[in-house]
Amino acid sequence: MASNTLLKSVSRAMERIAPLRLAEKWDNEYCQPLAVGVGLLLESPVQRPGRNRVLLTIDLTTAVLSEAVAKETSVIVAYHPTIFKGLQSLTLANPLQRSLLTCAAEGISVYSPHTALDSVWGGINDWLAQGLLSGAKDGVIEPLAGQKLNATGDSEGAEGRLVTLNQPIDMRELERRIKAHLKLTHLQVGYAEQVEEPVEAGQDRSSSPWSVRTIAICAGSGGSMLLGTKADVYFTGEMSHHEVLAAVAEGKNVVLCGHTNTERGYLPVLAEKLRNELGSQECKDEGLADVEVVVSQKDQHPLEIV
Repeated sequence: MASNTLLKSVSRAMERIAPLRLAEKWDNEYCQPLAVGVGLLLESPVQRPGRNRVLLTIDLTTAVLSEAVAKETSVIVAYHPTIFKGLQSLTLANPLQRSLLTCAAEGISVYSPHTALDSVWGGINDWLAQGLLSGAKDGVIEPLAGQKLNATGDSEGAEGRLVTLNQPIDMRELERRIKAHLKLTHLQVGYAEQVEEPVEAGQDRSSSPWSVRTIAICAGSGGSMLLGTKADVYFTGEMSHHEVLAAVAEGKNVVLCGHTNTERGYLPVLAEKLRNELGSQECKDEGLADVEVVVSQKDQHPLEIV
């Protein structure tokens, strides 16, 4: 199997899973021709016959690159773009550029869906929203901002998500659901300055039983999208100090999980989607019946709680 055949099939499959036209304007090369943003970021000129492995990761770190080389990977699908701004040079002195040069030399191409995968229906934001529901009938998931329509007027996705629960739950239960869904032991939580039930002097605010019903969601860094939104809770990966202060002053609760912690748990879902796409008859006709799609074991959040 030629590596470029696999690369073309992966690119087409990813376009079906998360069309690049859904990426944010600041992220999308079609809207900003001088930016790279999303899609195929690196196409290696080196062909490695017999390589049939696709590796999924959030970030293309040096550890992930070493893993990809060891596993004889042909294509890396990195959620975060490895090239986000224009490069004026490519040298071994720069760690990021060295990784890109290594990929090219090793016959590894790199594709990034980034915000297209956030927006698309069934993407990361929907996955986050579903984790807040105790069951399919526990609440409603809606777009947080404007929907994104295709040429025929059909909705393909939207920015962010808003979960409206049928019955309010207290903050402790919401925190429990988020931890369980993201497999985390700790969260950062900012509690609203104005709450429905008073907190007694000396009482830990996290044990107060005030209830919430609406949760605004944005994967990754959500401050600019969430601020000003009408919701009881802002749920995202990270917000700046002043964004958190503004939110709690407006009576919003804030739940921060760490930027990539809101994204990494979706990789197994993406892997299954990509396997299904690459298992189609079209791909089999191109000799791609034995493609292996795996999730990186070295990809992890860059910060640890100590």
